[in-house]
Amino acid sequence: MQTPAAPIAPPIPMTIDFVADVVCPWCYLGWRRLKKALALRPNIEATIVWRPFQLDPSLPEQGVDRKAYMAAKFKDPARLSAAHDALKAGAAEDGLVLNLTEIPISPNTNAVHRVISWAAAAGLQDAMIEAVMAAYFTDLRDIGDPDVLADIADKVGLERMMVLKLLSEEADKALIAHEHGVAVQAGITGVPFTIFGGKVAAVGAESPENLAAAIDQALAA
Repeated sequence: MQTPAAPIAPPIPMTIDFVADVVCPWCYLGWRRLKKALALRPNIEATIVWRPFQLDPSLPEQGVDRKAYMAAKFKDPARLSAAHDALKAGAAEDGLVLNLTEIPISPNTNAVHRVISWAAAAGLQDAMIEAVMAAYFTDLRDIGDPDVLADIADKVGLERMMVLKLLSEEADKALIAHEHGVAVQAGITGVPFTIFGGKVAAVGAESPENLAAAIDQALAA
């Protein structure tokens, strides 16, 4: 007589809020590591919600020269070079290519966050995030340019002309600024900032193992 098979446990739903900016290289690493952490916890049915954060909302919409911007922000070139080396080493482990010193423009990211939110409404959030970050960090494209954004969105599955129309009308521009303000008021000063089930937070691009441990903590809380 065969022993009855053990019942398969149903997946456990969890909402994960990922507070990030698309021009933050640590956010790119954190995004990939979060996906790896979820692969370590296949029993979790995760809903990842991208929460907009702007590292510098004061930048003009057309952006600024990145080399000059970074030189003004980091007075010590050696410190900036060391940060780039650390990022590239971490990125290589996650299968990412970061051409950090070649990026031409530091854009205002309000428009990018808006397109991500429209993609999310169409069930295309993750694909849009991956495409935008690869365009910026690897392909060196100006993701603050509406035409570039519309091209990326079109390849992901959104209607190009619709995206251009919404951007020209400044649709949801104030909403993104508000959501950034909410994050700042909540005390978030650095990203990525990941919140698991509204209970446990992880700051920075933690390892997949540490993020998986945070998932466990949220389940136990």
